[in-house]
Amino acid sequence: MNVVIVESAAKAKTINKYLGADYKVIASYGHVRDLPSKDGSVEPDNDFTMHWDVDTRSKKIVKEIADAVKSADKLILATDPDREGEAISWHILDILAKRKALKKTLEIERVAFNAVTKQAILAALASPREIDQPLVEAYLARRALDYLVGFTLSPVLWRKLPGARSAGRVQSVALRLICDREAEIEAFKSEEYWSIIANLETAKGENVEARLTEIDKTTLKKLDIKSEAAATAIKNAIEGGTFAIHSIEEKATRRNPYAPFTTSTLQQDASRKLGFSAKQTMQVAQRLYEGVDIGGETVGLITYMRTDGVQIVPEAVATIRDQVSADYGARYIPQSPRVYKSKAKNAQEAHEAIRPTDIARKPADLAKRLDSDQAKLYDLIWKRSIASQMASAEIAQTRADISVKGKDGKDYTVRATGSVVVFDGFLKAYDEGRDERQKASKGTDDPAEKDDGDRRLPALKEGEKLSDTGIDANQHFTQPPPRFTEATLVKRMEELGIGRPSTYASTLAVLQDRDYVRSDRKRLVPEDKGRLVIAFLESFFQRYVEFDFTANLEQQLDLISDGSLEWKDVLKDFWRDFTAAIGEIKDLRVSEVLDALNDMLGPHIFPPKEGVSDPRKCPKCDTGRLSLKISGKFGAFIGCENYPDCNFTRQLATSGDDNASMIDGTELGVHPDTGLTITIRTGRFGPYIQQAAAGEGEKPKNASIPKGIDAGSVDLDYALKLISLPREVGAHPEDGNMITAGLGRYGPFVLHENAEGVKTYANVETVDEIFSVGINRAVTLLAEKRAGKGKRFGRGAAAKKIIQDLGEHPTEGGKIEVLDGRYGPYVSHNKVNATVPKSSDPAKITVDEAVILLAERASKVKSKKPAKKKAAAKKKTPAKKKAAAKKTKAKPAAKKKSPAKKTAAKKTKAKSTKAKSAT
Repeated sequence: MNVVIVESAAKAKTINKYLGADYKVIASYGHVRDLPSKDGSVEPDNDFTMHWDVDTRSKKIVKEIADAVKSADKLILATDPDREGEAISWHILDILAKRKALKKTLEIERVAFNAVTKQAILAALASPREIDQPLVEAYLARRALDYLVGFTLSPVLWRKLPGARSAGRVQSVALRLICDREAEIEAFKSEEYWSIIANLETAKGENVEARLTEIDKTTLKKLDIKSEAAATAIKNAIEGGTFAIHSIEEKATRRNPYAPFTTSTLQQDASRKLGFSAKQTMQVAQRLYEGVDIGGETVGLITYMRTDGVQIVPEAVATIRDQVSADYGARYIPQSPRVYKSKAKNAQEAHEAIRPTDIARKPADLAKRLDSDQAKLYDLIWKRSIASQMASAEIAQTRADISVKGKDGKDYTVRATGSVVVFDGFLKAYDEGRDERQKASKGTDDPAEKDDGDRRLPALKEGEKLSDTGIDANQHFTQPPPRFTEATLVKRMEELGIGRPSTYASTLAVLQDRDYVRSDRKRLVPEDKGRLVIAFLESFFQRYVEFDFTANLEQQLDLISDGSLEWKDVLKDFWRDFTAAIGEIKDLRVSEVLDALNDMLGPHIFPPKEGVSDPRKCPKCDTGRLSLKISGKFGAFIGCENYPDCNFTRQLATSGDDNASMIDGTELGVHPDTGLTITIRTGRFGPYIQQAAAGEGEKPKNASIPKGIDAGSVDLDYALKLISLPREVGAHPEDGNMITAGLGRYGPFVLHENAEGVKTYANVETVDEIFSVGINRAVTLLAEKRAGKGKRFGRGAAAKKIIQDLGEHPTEGGKIEVLDGRYGPYVSHNKVNATVPKSSDPAKITVDEAVILLAERASKVKSKKPAKKKAAAKKKTPAKKKAAAKKTKAKPAAKKKSPAKKTAAKKTKAKSTKAKSAT
């Protein structure tokens, strides 16, 4: 019997069919052990000894492997063909050796295949090798670095910047890119400029559009025409003039196809063309790689999807060229096969590019056998692979310069440009999407400037006269750089040499899961929490968020994997400098941190206000200055330095609430019934409506302004509606009890309390609906909620419902389900519930992903020490109980505080906490 170890259950099932009864294929479900999340897992003072931990799930898998190996003739380690896959094989072998589960007669082989096809697997088995130790050492160095940075820097963040969650070697640099771009956008000052477009006509009545480019032989720059007056003067000068073509230039150009997909280019194009996140792209690609049921046979449809190589093996190139010839004809095949080289920094090119395992499997033939996402991604990969071996597109470009004498005596030149695709070549199969930066590369909203090269010109000749049908003077404004999308961020990280193909998706997911970044219409927007973390790191750990430093570290890791650098030498150099940097801020006071953050984030948290000389001046007391404050409970907020005499607070500035701090205290009017003043206020949780107190000793009535509502647009009528909540909808027809509508933690709702005192909350779809919902609609929503069919309009809004039934747990048995609960989607198995990360689509979670989430959750629950439960569980004999009672009687009040003392202590503690929050 031969035992084969792979990483996933899907792959194990497929390979088992290929190999037959003489082989037992076992899935490891990814890594079987990792560094535990606690101090001391890596010991720098002990030659960087690493202490590994096997979690609960993996213990069962390791036992299964160990039991199988005892009676096996051969152990074949067939994990993925990359650094992580090599590490998993090394871990398994190391665990088995320490358990003394490896017989002297047992043959051990490492095989790697790039595609889950019978041909690829049999070829790999025929060419076994040993574990690549330098590749394992590169993994060990990477894992140690990530641990040392995370577990050394994160506690510093928690102490100096309460509310921050963590920092990481690659994630912090990616976060810096996003924050730097946001700062660029905020600092950008738009400039007005004008363009002059001449709409001309040939003698045959054909239209020609030309743009003003020269005045008296001086080339115009984009921003040269700055005002409407200047543009109008030029328009009047050339309008009705004689336009004559004085030069025509024609040029033939070729456009070459793109290289086949790497991990990063696949993520970029899937984002641009399909709207997939990086994580979603990798999940779908994983399923295509591991195997899909095609006519009763499980087949791997694409090659391995974690790669930075752009080359394809010669035999696959030959089949692609044959397919091009069959589908498009001999004209579309270049004379010799195309060879590609990677332009990315640190590209290892150890693996093939991503391609179909069989190019003859066309997307249209598989469309009905794949789910929607799989079909779209396979179509993208197939077309890109085909196009990579097709002929270049041939394009004819034409440029005509047209002169006109102005009424002001000046010589003006307008230029018409166009292009024609003479031969489409690879464009017949595939055209790469353009990201926002390419579309707006000139920082302009001027469509003419962007699209000049994409229009066809009629046949023109030198000396030809043209008449004008109208001269347009168009106003434009320069545009700020666009926010990163996942596609453009991955591209930038790759250009800088930051991270690896296997880490891009997880890095972006971590940033969103930790609320450092949010995705707004597919654009990455830094949250205030993320900006605070980066400002702190740039102020006190600048070197460790520098792009060059991180890229150089990646290069060193690649040198380790090549066997040309000692991994522990890299760790020693890093740790020496890193601990020195940590030591330098050991005694740093929180007030010093806040001063540095106030300076660095000033333009963001204290934006300039019209008519206000000092944006940091407190609008309430008029004497204090505003400053960033840190609270362990509430995180960061803005407060007045005169606290407690002045209790002004507000949120940090965010895109939705930029006006909130400027309108604090604005009077909207008086309540028509009570005559009390209604104002808008801003606090640490955002803007809210306040109705003045009715009398001395009474509290004012407050109502939050719902998220998504611009505080600056709230008028008296809307404020009165909010103050009036909760609103009575009507009596429930079953018991006559009142149904009310209100706004709560989980959004707008209707509420009914039955005769037994049981309350039922049901969400309504929009905030506006709580002011208009009628009795029939409310009764329906409440009935649906009680039946468990209520719609979920916000996170945590609905009762749990099944999103996916994933079937039996592959190793433990019992049903695995993906459920939608009060606090969002989660995976459930045998009373273990694991939250689905924000970056994952709960409807597309696979069994393998669910098993890993459950195992991580189970290990966290197990690691908690239920001290009180253990003490309660101990049984004592009656004699011992009596003795214990006597002992307690002997010293009845030795360590107890009186109720009065307890109350005083609580008040003192509360006071202390409040004062600490304010400072």
